[in-house]
Amino acid sequence: MDSTKLANVATPDASGHLKAQQEAPLEFGWYLPTNGDTTTYANPLEVPQSFEMFERVTLAAENAGFTYMLTPVQTVCWEAMISAAMMAARSKRIKPLVAARPGYINPVLMARMLATFDNLTGGRLAINLIAGQSEKEVRSEGIWTAKDDRYAMMDEEVTIMKALWTAKRPLDFEGRFYKLEASQVRPRMVQQPYPKFYLGGGSDAALAMSAKHSDVHLFWGDHLERIGEQMHKIRGLADEHGRADTIGFGMRLLIICREREADAWDAADRMIAGVSDSLKSMVANHFGTSVAYQRMQQIHRDGTEPLGDRDHMLMPNLWAGLIPIRPGAGVAIVGNPEQCAAVFQKYIDIGIHSFCLSGWLHDEEAERFGRLILPLLRRNNPGRAFA
Repeated sequence: MDSTKLANVATPDASGHLKAQQEAPLEFGWYLPTNGDTTTYANPLEVPQSFEMFERVTLAAENAGFTYMLTPVQTVCWEAMISAAMMAARSKRIKPLVAARPGYINPVLMARMLATFDNLTGGRLAINLIAGQSEKEVRSEGIWTAKDDRYAMMDEEVTIMKALWTAKRPLDFEGRFYKLEASQVRPRMVQQPYPKFYLGGGSDAALAMSAKHSDVHLFWGDHLERIGEQMHKIRGLADEHGRADTIGFGMRLLIICREREADAWDAADRMIAGVSDSLKSMVANHFGTSVAYQRMQQIHRDGTEPLGDRDHMLMPNLWAGLIPIRPGAGVAIVGNPEQCAAVFQKYIDIGIHSFCLSGWLHDEEAERFGRLILPLLRRNNPGRAFA
């Protein structure tokens, strides 16, 4: 199904919304591997965490033209806010994408921390809303609130933060989880009225939260038809808040690009070679309750077809083979520069404008993206702004 037909099928009012999304600047984010870096999941700490590695990846991403840098928050990762702040101090342009998680930090303090971050970096901050993918993980960190309640708590926290950043007088608030009297924060945000919010997730609660609060909803890799349907659903929810024309859409994807396609597939095969059954079991046990990860499992199990000699393909050069061994997004673009650019273009043509990427080794893959793929995307989207 071609992208124009898909847009019209997925959204009866697609023409205006699609035009708005196609006018949004294309932006690309990268991943700071605070869980370590590797060329094979058989040895996930091939390159251990260190200040030097974080700096190397950050500067490679900045030099490659990435707009923002996602800092992860899983238990195996180093603490995200400190890591992001340290890397912001070592860079000049790239925006750290910093997590705000319900129940972890009082929203008044979080608002002050984020405003301070925004000021000290000269407006280099984006905010990632995360309710928590693994119930076992959040409980191990002292958060026993059920997931639906965490989304309700997140709603209050984001509402409070946005109000504090824009209030002209001290704020009173009374909700289910928080009660404030004469609250205020300093300093004011550099980015007005506040930084961009990102949110990824596949549950109804996640879609509703994005519709109300986020600037970009990040999908994980999936079939074009499925993404189009989800975009339509979120726009309908966003319309209830007057945001149908302003909410944006992105993809959280993995990238394995080499100048020769055969070399890219060799690198992809190396990522999964020799991986233990215990790692696969751990991923399934810890993240299996997540709606988004359940969709990843379904894609790996029965939602793809062989293409040539490759299984678990969603479309040419879009591979779901990493799903069993990787929590979170597990769909990778694999190929030479022209093939990779063609996959990106398919998503761009249905209205995706933000891409949050990662690849291995992260400094090397960032450099390849900037040198080999980004020039093709600029050429293929003449007149389109790039953030």
